[in-house]
Amino acid sequence: MKAVFLGTNGWYDTGAGNTICILLKADNCSIILDAGNGIYKADQYIGSDDQVYLFLSHFHLDHIEGLHILNKFRFKKGLGIYGPAGTQQTLETIVNYPFTLPLKELPFPVEVHELLPGLHKVPFSLECRELVHPCGSMGYRFDLGGKVIAYCPDTGMCQNAIELARDADLLMAECSLRPGERNPVWPHLNPEDAVEIAQKAGARRLALVHFDANRYRSIQERLQILDLISDFGDLIVTRDGMELDI
Repeated sequence: MKAVFLGTNGWYDTGAGNTICILLKADNCSIILDAGNGIYKADQYIGSDDQVYLFLSHFHLDHIEGLHILNKFRFKKGLGIYGPAGTQQTLETIVNYPFTLPLKELPFPVEVHELLPGLHKVPFSLECRELVHPCGSMGYRFDLGGKVIAYCPDTGMCQNAIELARDADLLMAECSLRPGERNPVWPHLNPEDAVEIAQKAGARRLALVHFDANRYRSIQERLQILDLISDFGDLIVTRDGMELDI
């Protein structure tokens, strides 16, 4: 099993990366996390016989703007889209005329499912928890092949992020803010916050994603985090195209 980071930016595309999209690749199963512009690369990794799932955390445009290219794909077994309350209505608006081809006209079947916080079977084990972010955000915890992977997208510090990451083999946490930066009006994490969540949760590895494009303008600016933080052993600063074995 591996995680492929297709897009690692928040807000907008730059030379450092596309907006947020991560692929979890398991045996005959591909799970896409959020649909920023990085999603266009997904078919480079998804097998023709894979069952494909797409999980949306919330509806800010940098997390859904890649949906307009879904007609590029040919998912033989269709696509299951999962998200928080309001997903169906949002997709009927955004993935529809006059903006793009509607879901019902894509060259593969699509099913949309709205998830309440709690435990689910889809068919793998999944836990959803609400995070702290304007207009809401949903975090996910997956149990795949005996491995636990947590995804904490846009959020401020909160207990639900810690619970999602509890004893995870891999925590993927957003890192929109620069070290030492806080924004209580628009909650996001800085590197220290993400490390604190991982430490409190006992997560084994921490991968930072969703770097604010206006704050982290180059990969080198991201990598400076590693020079500042030394109290977490397996800290990964992601970039587009990076692959991690889990």
